[in-house]
Amino acid sequence: MARPVVVFGFLGTVLDAGFGPKRWERWRPTVDLARREDLVVRRLELFAERDERDQASLAKTVIADVRQVSPETEVRTTALGIRDPWDFEEVYGRLHDFARAYPFRVDREDYLVHITTGTHVAQICLFLLAESRHVPARLLQTSPPRPPRSTAGSVSIVDLDLSKYARLASRFQVEKVEGLDFLKAGIATRSAAYNALIERIERVAIASKSPILLSGPTGAGKSQLARRIYELKKTRRQVTGDFVDVNCATLRGDAAMSTLFGHVKGAFTGALSDRPGLLRRADGGVLFLDEIGELGADEQAMLLRALEERSFFPMGSDKLAQSDFQLLAGSHRDLVADVASGRFREDLLARIHVWTFRLPGLRERPDDVAPNLDFEVDRVAQSLGVRVTMTRDARARFLAFAESPAAVWSGNFRDLNAAVTRMATLAAGGRIDADLVDDEIARLHESWRGASPPRAHTGDRAHAASGAHAADRAPAALGARDVVEDVMGEQRAATLDRFDRAQLADVLAVCRASPSLSAAGRELFAASRAKKSAPNDADRLRKYLARFGLAWSDVAPKA
Repeated sequence: MARPVVVFGFLGTVLDAGFGPKRWERWRPTVDLARREDLVVRRLELFAERDERDQASLAKTVIADVRQVSPETEVRTTALGIRDPWDFEEVYGRLHDFARAYPFRVDREDYLVHITTGTHVAQICLFLLAESRHVPARLLQTSPPRPPRSTAGSVSIVDLDLSKYARLASRFQVEKVEGLDFLKAGIATRSAAYNALIERIERVAIASKSPILLSGPTGAGKSQLARRIYELKKTRRQVTGDFVDVNCATLRGDAAMSTLFGHVKGAFTGALSDRPGLLRRADGGVLFLDEIGELGADEQAMLLRALEERSFFPMGSDKLAQSDFQLLAGSHRDLVADVASGRFREDLLARIHVWTFRLPGLRERPDDVAPNLDFEVDRVAQSLGVRVTMTRDARARFLAFAESPAAVWSGNFRDLNAAVTRMATLAAGGRIDADLVDDEIARLHESWRGASPPRAHTGDRAHAASGAHAADRAPAALGARDVVEDVMGEQRAATLDRFDRAQLADVLAVCRASPSLSAAGRELFAASRAKKSAPNDADRLRKYLARFGLAWSDVAPKA
């Protein structure tokens, strides 16, 4: 037995209007819906926009006519009290409140939303509520009869459950794959984790205008991905302006303020004319600030205002400049640690930390070395204007090395691009053979070894035990280089800058000699903790270790 049908719809102030006997000669959507023999409406939930007398009179006539042609149809009216039927927010809000309070019984009744009557705004709102399943209904569209008048009007019912439309669903899937492939620059990556990361970035890039922070090691592809995000948004017509990018590490002093925010003539020595600045150039588009952690304190404060108010003062000007842009930021630094040390503003980080994605380095994506190698070969061939290929043996040798622990890839994809460029340039006839690969592997080994700090002697850091700090009481069996390698491994340790490595060695020595994380923190921050009312040395040490991918369990004293 068919379940009762319930129809929701607006009282049509124009289409449903009519008084006197001649009203039966007109097509009135709500009344004609009740006359249909192929669709028995058990209950009609009729919305009236306002409570005005003329609308109440029309509602009374329509209700009486529906009961006359379909006595089995129960008619309920709801006056929504809408002041402006073209105010989208008001109309949607009234309907949304109705839907939340309505006692839907989807297990006992079938629901239809009649979208023929009402303003266009009302029809759109009903569509959205049905699409979001706030109203668990299918759409009902009626059309007037064609001459002769005896012909019944047409009825169309649409189910917004897209899972039921295989062809449509497959089209959306193709579009999704194209979007992901677009962000990956056409590289068929094999890493499930990286593909999941790109999928999330794609969803955020399309749905949000909030800032996006791309973190990760130098050469991980942040700049390229930022440009691809812009191009994806442009294909979706979500931006109208330009893609403007700048490496903040190259900005210093007045030049930084002027480059970003512009200046007026005479703002400083050498300001011979007005300059709009990059923020205004990015109006309507995307601004990519790579290495945002290198900005000075003044630039950070100005940027925060520009993000929150979409306005700022150019240097030397007392007139606000306007710019509406989406910010993409890149950084290889640990900005959380920079906030703790006072190098970066906490409020600015909170503003740009809405969406943060860490791009893994090449060593973290061994499954993707092969497709990226092929991509680089093609890209270099286009750059050189010649056909470039690798012999099977050469490709196998290079991949065996590139995917092994011996490949440091401290420069990540920049190292890979440089390696392919060198081999392609030296390849006779554009054919990279095994000998060229062997030479390049030796060159890479040499370059990475040259970046490592010199090995320290074992006894260089030994100290007397009596009356010394915990660091001085640490075993002298491991030198500054050895203690870092012992914890991180030789390859990871070789990627550290000399300054970071020396500092980390001292921290590890304290950790190795301390019974707990808190004890090590108290020892390391003994000088600064005395100045704080509520020191949290353990959390401070935990964050420091996290900069190097380490946890307390990695550095604690061995049993």
